[in-house]
Order: sequence, then structure tokens, then C-alpha cells
Amino acid sequence: MMQHLIVFPVVLPLVAGILLLYQRQGLVRYKRAVSVAATVLLLLVATGLLRQAASDQVTYYALGDWQAPFGIVLVLDRLSALMLLVTAVLAVGAVVFACAGDDEKGSNFHGLFQWQLLGINGAFLTGDLFNLFVFFEVLLLASYALLLHGGGKARIQASVHYVVLNLAGSSLFLIAVGILYGATGTLNMADMAIRVAELPTEREGLVTAGALMLLVVFGLKAAILPLYFWLPKAYASAPAPVAALFAIMTKVGIYAILRVYSLLFGDTAGGLEALEQSWVWWLSLATLAAAGVGVMAARDLRLLVAYLVLVSVGTLLAGIGMRSPQAVSALLYYLIHTTLVTGGLFLLAEMISLQRGKAGTRLVKGRPMVQGAGLAMLFFVGAIAVAGVPPFSGAIGKALMLNAAEGTQRLWLWPLLLLTSLASLIALSRAGSTLFWRSHRGNISGSPLARRQWFGVIWLLSAAPLLVALAGPVSSYTQATADQLANPQVLIRTLLPNATGDAQ
Repeated sequence: MMQHLIVFPVVLPLVAGILLLYQRQGLVRYKRAVSVAATVLLLLVATGLLRQAASDQVTYYALGDWQAPFGIVLVLDRLSALMLLVTAVLAVGAVVFACAGDDEKGSNFHGLFQWQLLGINGAFLTGDLFNLFVFFEVLLLASYALLLHGGGKARIQASVHYVVLNLAGSSLFLIAVGILYGATGTLNMADMAIRVAELPTEREGLVTAGALMLLVVFGLKAAILPLYFWLPKAYASAPAPVAALFAIMTKVGIYAILRVYSLLFGDTAGGLEALEQSWVWWLSLATLAAAGVGVMAARDLRLLVAYLVLVSVGTLLAGIGMRSPQAVSALLYYLIHTTLVTGGLFLLAEMISLQRGKAGTRLVKGRPMVQGAGLAMLFFVGAIAVAGVPPFSGAIGKALMLNAAEGTQRLWLWPLLLLTSLASLIALSRAGSTLFWRSHRGNISGSPLARRQWFGVIWLLSAAPLLVALAGPVSSYTQATADQLANPQVLIRTLLPNATGDAQ
């Protein structure tokens, strides 16, 4: 049974999505029960896979028993297991929140939600480049429909930009895959790593072109400057549970950069990894600076949280650009924190909007909220956590990032990261005072919120204190993950035990 567990994160949401779409006219209670049960089961599976990966063994599942490099394989190592667990935890909070009523504002929410999980999980597990493209398309197709869930002018406008840019990115991805296949003769990433290392000189130009095209594609998915302009409005206009799940979408791009460039394009392959990390370093700093300006300029709570996602993107990409296992370990710890906390803040913004009436999430004076005290407490926790203020996990994550910087990297990262943290704190303080302290005129507005909504927000924001309590084991796991990622030979030998090449 355990040997088949690797395929469950793909099969489970696939089957659940089919059942939910087949019964799309069925009872709401049935659809909610199936979706929540499938997501909770996915969380249990991801937990089991994380325990399996913690043994430092790389395992794989060959579909149809067709072995690599010819067959399709799903690969489980520390990094993919961690990403699966983060996705499952985020999905539980989002789907329970949606069951309070957001799922009824449009059609097929739960089926599309499960298929988006299918695409995300498949992207984390796949062992070949073409199926990475396929799973990207699955998650993007589901996200197009989810972004429009409930309709509205703002969502349609944001979705047009989102769809057009991602279609262009998908086309570029397919071209890059074709170029790399033509140059190496394989799509399996472990096999490609060996062939890239042994590449004839006349084909290095093709591989360099394909690698740089992939960097553009993954940069678009991760929302790196200048490819991030689609994100703020798309995330701010999306339904709250969808925006919360979208918090993992940029991390798919970051995962792809980590996985592909550490495995395929090492230092012996024409210095492509060094070239990629140099570009990522400078663009990450630019992303941080631009996101800090966006945070200060935001006049809507949803838009503010969307720019906080971009701050996290810049911080995470800076970790990639620093080119050290210590930096990768730090970014993985920070990735867990920022994904769950920003997801919780998107849900919290929806709760605040429901209680403010016409004022919504605009940062203007409004009437007092019927449950303002509870919402204010949750906002306080989320705000100081995402800004990186002690005693919550954001402070630890950013401290680890700062500590990982070396030499001249400190001269750039320290002031920029600290200034964007200050800008985030100022913007969130201003938002909190406007939403809660300056809301004193008129009658109390809003009706009591559903328990499922409270559960979704508390579930995700509780990551901030829990990551502090578990900082020791979590950071140990992320450090071991970074060490494993720096030694791709383990993965290559597992998939291709008879390989004679040396990819690194």
C-alpha cells in the first residue's frame, strides 16, 4: 500500500473532481461533504508522505510500471513532500471557509477546486518536463474558472489579463520543452540532467536558450518583476477561498525554479545555474522594492494582501539567488509561513468585508462591526506575522534569510528586506486603525459570521505561532531538504540506477 501512496495526491483530487462535476446539479450538502472529505484525506496522505520522505530516501512511482526514462514517473523527495503538505493544509482552510456560502455563488466550485489541487500536486511530484507542462495547464485551466466564480466586472477584467499572460507563458513553456527535447533527446528530468552534463559544444546554445525561456515561464508563474503586474488585481478580485488557494500558485513557480535548475543545469552545464541565480538575485531585489511601494500605495485590504504576496515572492527568490543550502533552507521555512498566513489574510479580508457592508475592504471609515473585537485580534496576529515582527514565525523566517546572506549580498538584502518589512508594518497599521479604531460612526453593521469562516481563518493563521513552537524540527527538515536538493545525484541514481553519466 505504501508504494502506491505517492500517486494518491494526484488520483484523489482527480476522482473527487470527476464525482463533483458529474453531480454538479446535486445537493450542496453532498458536494461539500465530498470536497471536504477528499481534502482532509489529502492532508492525511501528505502527512504520511512527509514522514516517508523524512528518511532521506528518494522514492518514485512508475505509472503502468514503465520505468524511467521512458515512462511517466512521480518522484517523492523532501522538497515535493513539503510542498504537498503545505498545499493540503492551505486547501483544508480554504475549502471549509468556502462551505459557509462562497461555493454557492457560482457553479462547479468544488469540482474545479479539486482539479486545481490535482494540477498543483502533479506539478510537485512529476519527474519529467513535459508532464510539468501538463500539470501547469491543468492547474491554470481550473484557476481560470475559479477566478471568475461568482462573476462581476472586476473579476472579468482581472481574468482577461491573467488568462492572456498565462497563455503566452504556456506557449513559451511548450517551445522551451521542444528545444530541450531536440537538444537532449529526452524529457525525463533525471535523464536530461545526465545528457546536459555531457552535451556536445554545438548544442550548448540550444540548451541555454531553452533554459532561459524556462526561467521566463517560471518567473511569470512566480510573479517576479517585470512579470508580476497581473497578480495584484487578479488576487484582489478573486473569491476569498480562491485567493487563499492562489497563495500557493506563486510557490509553484518558485518550486519549478528550484527543482529544474538545481537538477538540470548545474555548474558543469555551461554555468547555466549560476546565470539563472544571478538574474534571479537582481530581479528578486527589484521585486521586493516594487512590492514595498505597492504595499504602501494600496487603499484596499485585498489589494494590500496581494502586494504582501509579492513581498514574499521577492524574499523567496532572493533566497534562490544567494546560491547556498543555508539560503534554500531559510526560504523553505519562510515559504511555509508566508503561504499559510497570506492565505489566512485573504479569508480574513472577506470576513471583514461582510461585516462592513458597503465599505467592504476599502480602507475608509465605516460603521462598527458586530464581531469587530474577534476580527481585530485575528488581524493583529496576521499583520505582525506577515510583517515579520516577533514573536511569530515571520520574524524567524526573515531572520534566517538575513543570516543566510554573505558578503556583498548583505549590503543589498538587509536594507531592502528590512525596509519592505517596515513598509508592510506601516501599511498594515494604517489599515488596522482605519478598519477597527476609526469605525465609530453609525449603527453596528453586519451579521454574525459562520463558524466555518472562523475555522478557516484560525486554521491558517495558527501557523504563525505553531511554526515558532516547532521551529527546531521544521528548520532541521528544511536544512536537510536543502542539502538533498544540492545533491541531485541521489535522485538521479534512484530513477536511473544503471546510468553512467555524472550530472553534477
